[in-house]
Amino acid sequence: MTTHVPTHTDLAAWLAEAAEAVTGIVTAEHATPRSRSHLHPVLGPLTAGPKVITALAFRLEDLLEERLPTTPAALFALASYASALGWLTESLADLTQAVDRLTVEAGLQSDAATTVPAEVPDFDLSAYAPQDRQAITALATEAALPPGRYLQILGQALLASTEFTDACTEIIIALAEDARRLLDEEVSFVRLGGEGPDSLPTLVRSLLARMETAG
Repeated sequence: MTTHVPTHTDLAAWLAEAAEAVTGIVTAEHATPRSRSHLHPVLGPLTAGPKVITALAFRLEDLLEERLPTTPAALFALASYASALGWLTESLADLTQAVDRLTVEAGLQSDAATTVPAEVPDFDLSAYAPQDRQAITALATEAALPPGRYLQILGQALLASTEFTDACTEIIIALAEDARRLLDEEVSFVRLGGEGPDSLPTLVRSLLARMETAG
């Protein structure tokens, strides 16, 4: 059991470190062969994400095992951290499912015979400028895909990457905001027991707002 009672600064630093770790997922790059260039937008986050989530989860488990003191500020920090970790895990799962679908569309699934996907119906390569046609054809050839299918899968990969990045950005901003609140005087009034929505961590309030909107 820990004998050290963490200060607001300690707790804020903990959340700030988590935000920095999530930022590392967004900015991660992964060396991509030309044969997989259509998947490049998602390979960095897909590779870095599991390692970061595992590290954050272990850190949370360590603090829980140490029985972090149940002060309002500590409870607030734990709720913020756990919400961010849960949101990040869910977002990475969504990204993983999207990549699985893309590999099937690209004919890269390992449990089936390799087949070249059909061209996208009504795709017209001549609509592109000559220089662009040359580049698209070269990349599609390297990936063993028809040009239209290559562009379609690349576009879906970009969309999946953008959606994941948007989720990570929300998590990063929320952690930074909660770290700020821990450092401000307002933290003295943080109560998780029900003193209005402002007493809750940022991501928790975002989740509640989304549930109300959906309902």
